Amino acid sequence: MKPDNTLTKKSKRTVPHIYALLFAIIVVCTILTWILPAGQFDRVDDVVVAGTFHAVESTPVGLFQMFQLIHTGFCDAGGVIFFVFIAYASIGMIISSGAFNGLVAALLRLFKGKARVVIIPVFLTIVGIASSTIGLFEEWFPFIPVFTGIAVAMGFDAIVGLAIVAVGAGMGYSGAMMNPFTVGVAQGIAGVAPASGVLFRLFCHLCMIAVASVLIIRYALKVQADPTKSLVYGDNLAAQMSEEDVQNARFGIREILVLLILLCGIIVVVIGCQQYGWYFTELAAVFMIMGILSAIVMGWSVNEIARKYEAGFTNVAMACMMIGLARGILMVLQAGNIIDTIVYYMSLPLSLLPAWLSAVAMLVLQTFLNFLIPSGSGQAATSMPIMAPLADLLGLHRDVAVLAFQFGDGLSNIVWPTGFAAIMAGLAGVKVTKWWKFVVPVFLCLFVTQALLIILAVATGFGG
Repeated sequence: MKPDNTLTKKSKRTVPHIYALLFAIIVVCTILTWILPAGQFDRVDDVVVAGTFHAVESTPVGLFQMFQLIHTGFCDAGGVIFFVFIAYASIGMIISSGAFNGLVAALLRLFKGKARVVIIPVFLTIVGIASSTIGLFEEWFPFIPVFTGIAVAMGFDAIVGLAIVAVGAGMGYSGAMMNPFTVGVAQGIAGVAPASGVLFRLFCHLCMIAVASVLIIRYALKVQADPTKSLVYGDNLAAQMSEEDVQNARFGIREILVLLILLCGIIVVVIGCQQYGWYFTELAAVFMIMGILSAIVMGWSVNEIARKYEAGFTNVAMACMMIGLARGILMVLQAGNIIDTIVYYMSLPLSLLPAWLSAVAMLVLQTFLNFLIPSGSGQAATSMPIMAPLADLLGLHRDVAVLAFQFGDGLSNIVWPTGFAAIMAGLAGVKVTKWWKFVVPVFLCLFVTQALLIILAVATGFGG
């Protein structure tokens, strides 16, 4: 999962704390309610009707009201907040079982000494699927030194090992089929049905895996043929683990059963969303059942299960606070009757562009927004209240707006300095400047791929 405590773990940074940044946005929005003209669109079934923007009575937000609206935001986002609490803690139970550690270790042992480059697309896919479905991100960090060590042992270099984890997780978030912490939150805010467009999202993910595999394999084979071509040639990579460290990860019947529980849970969620219209209440129940069943399989006591849930709730509290604060932004904009004004004036220049180009512009905006708000759920809560009605005005389905959000949020996390670039590079023992030298061209190629997929989504009426 990509819990949204990014800036807490990087306390040495000079960038503002995410709470401070969100509060500053609330203050700015409060000031804007005194400056911008109030206006509204007519809506049908909560969808903006183009050409209906009109002026309404100005209702500027006062200082005391601003603080009241922050509380209102938390209450309004309660469904999302408590779903994230339950889902994160339940998935934490599955992670604590060590099932993923054992699976990765078993596959590493399987591919040792065999068609070595095969590990690149295989593990890009495995890492990506876990990130795409249940939101693993930081949970992959312990595997970075493992993969760097194995990559070096197989004749590649640490960059290759780091890329497998970093790019795999980034693409998983970008091509997420049902990630509850990003796509789930964004779809809920945008009023889009859960699991909507899941097959097209899977297609997008597979396209990105194919492009990334070619690029990473090309670099790996170049290093294998001539080690001096490595970007880290001659560097001391003390952060690596040895292959022997991998052998200790257990992958017995308990761990296999936990993975089967997870697989069954994912299938149930997809069927429930598509055929029965399940929403946060039902999804939270499924995640809770998965977590408790996994704990029972692992033989944990009732108190141990409770303590693990307590730890999960604690770890995700910051993310949930961010969702509430971000919803406070929406409350201020709505109270001041200026959210439609902002959407209207944003739509004017974009309305002059073809629909496909407008959608690409939304992707660019979301990618840059992730520099300021590296939290997936926080960015969704901040941007989707504006992007969803903007999509209405541009004649785009709201699924396209969600797709632009997840593309912009996912992959840039491994590039932006406010994301995970420095942390991941440090875990691999690689200088972040050398990581950027490798990953920026890969990111640009994948960004072009995303833009083409956005265009394809518009052309095929994705979500319509």
